[in-house]
Amino acid sequence: MLTINFSPFPILETERLILRRVENTDVNEIFALRSNPDTMKYIPRPLVKTTEDALEHIAMMEGKIENNEAINWAITIKGNPKLIGVIGHYRMKPEDYRAEIGYMLLPEFNGKGIISEAVKEVVQYGFKIMKLHSIEAIIAPENYASAKVLEKNGFIKEAHLKENQFYEGRFLDTVIYSILNKH
Repeated sequence: MLTINFSPFPILETERLILRRVENTDVNEIFALRSNPDTMKYIPRPLVKTTEDALEHIAMMEGKIENNEAINWAITIKGNPKLIGVIGHYRMKPEDYRAEIGYMLLPEFNGKGIISEAVKEVVQYGFKIMKLHSIEAIIAPENYASAKVLEKNGFIKEAHLKENQFYEGRFLDTVIYSILNKH
């Protein structure tokens, strides 16, 4: 079975970005991300209502890193430590050498290729360092921007599940994309 260790925390770097640990000082940006109905539109989770909720969310992410259960990075632009989004590996299945990738970005940074650049790096980390065999992404079928990012990064659409998720009184479809480690 795969052994995963996120200590020391891995800081990742791309051409334009630094992916670093999420800190309590990021609370306002995490609040902005997770309290905004637009950024949360395709994420079937309750909106955070207060900065306390946002701090709890950060603590939850931190706990999963410490237990090597999941990892989240703050997406930042080089030269500016301000969090503009988050990306990570979640719902890890070490027995299957598999993890799920997820990401969010503050709306004012959309359309600049930032998520695509971050996804590429986090996938590389998943395959090279974590030794994953496959990475999946689960998105809403109408989330075309996310589908485009995934396809650009070599993910293949594997399934469209009909009304497989019940959230806030209704059934939602989900689409599964995945990529295999070919190396």
